[in-house]
Amino acid sequence: MRMRCRGGYLRQVRFEDLFDDLESQLEAELGAERRDLEAEEERFRIGRLELRDRIAAAPRTLDLALRAGGRLRLRRMALGRDWLNGLVLEGAPAESGAIVPLHAIVGIELDHDGAVASARAAREPGDLQARLSFGFALRDLARRRATVILEGSAPVAGTIDRVGRDHLDLAVHEPGERPRRSSVRAWRLVPFTAFDWVRLP
Repeated sequence: MRMRCRGGYLRQVRFEDLFDDLESQLEAELGAERRDLEAEEERFRIGRLELRDRIAAAPRTLDLALRAGGRLRLRRMALGRDWLNGLVLEGAPAESGAIVPLHAIVGIELDHDGAVASARAAREPGDLQARLSFGFALRDLARRRATVILEGSAPVAGTIDRVGRDHLDLAVHEPGERPRRSSVRAWRLVPFTAFDWVRLP
C-alpha cells in the first residue's frame, strides 16, 4: 500500500514537473514572440525616420560634413522643416550664427550614444518651427537687412534683397558695409543649391 502511495506521489510530482516545464516553455515562446514583434515594430519605426527626425533627437552639438567639403561644428538652436540654425563652435569664427539647409549636409558625426539617441522619438516643444521652410528663414534675414556670407565652394558676402522659391537675390558688398548703392558691387541671383550655409558675421 505504501509503495502504491509512493508511486502515486511520484507520478503526481512528475506530472507537476511536466506542467511547470510546459508552462515555462509557453512563457519562453510567448516572450520570444513578443520580442520579435517589438523588434519588427522598431525596425518599421526607424524605417520611417527622416534626417530631420534624427537631428531633432540627436545631441544639440553637431559635427556637420557639408557638400562643398567643409566641416562645421555648431550648437543647434532651432530646427525648421528643412534647415537648422545654431552658434558656430568650429569651422568658422566662433559664435557666428549659422543657418544650414538640410540638403547641404552630407554627414553628421556622432559618438555611439549620440547615434542611439538620434534614433529615439524626439520630444519637441511645438510644431510651429517644424513647418517653417528654409525660404521663410531667408525672408526673415531679408526683412532684417542682415549682412550675410553665403558659405560654400565660392563664398560671397552681401545682403539678401529678395527670396524666391528656390533662389535669392543678393546685393553683393563687403562684409560689415551697409548695402548702399555706392557699396553694392552687383546684384546676384543665387540658387539655394549654390551654397552650403548662411553665416551671420
